[in-house]
Amino acid sequence: MAFPAGYKYTKSHEYIKVEGNTGYVGLTAYAQDQLGDIVFVELPEVGQEVTQGEPFGVVESVKAVSDCYSPVSGKVLAVNDKLNDEPGTINTDPHGEGWIVKVELADAAELANLMDVAAYEKHAEEEAKAGHH
Repeated sequence: MAFPAGYKYTKSHEYIKVEGNTGYVGLTAYAQDQLGDIVFVELPEVGQEVTQGEPFGVVESVKAVSDCYSPVSGKVLAVNDKLNDEPGTINTDPHGEGWIVKVELADAAELANLMDVAAYEKHAEEEAKAGHH
């Protein structure tokens, strides 16, 4: 499974693709693989405040209902409305078209709490071995 090198990752399998003072947040390929076919995404409101490590939305798959945890604190600038009709986009293109929210960063220093791609690959591998979700 390939994870984009420039992104930052959480232990709970969200990513953020940072562009300047904003970032696209979504679930990693590992997360969608664990969840299976995603059938519903509960998106936050535009303008909603999100907090690093706190839930901002919910994804429902054929196997499970799972909270999505924000990698950063800030404000939701946009949500991916396409997921209302095509939640499976998270399965087919998790790191691209399947992004969930675009967030304005409250504090870029928080990015230091996240994993880079090498650390995340190791984390995902260890979890897969341990059989955790």
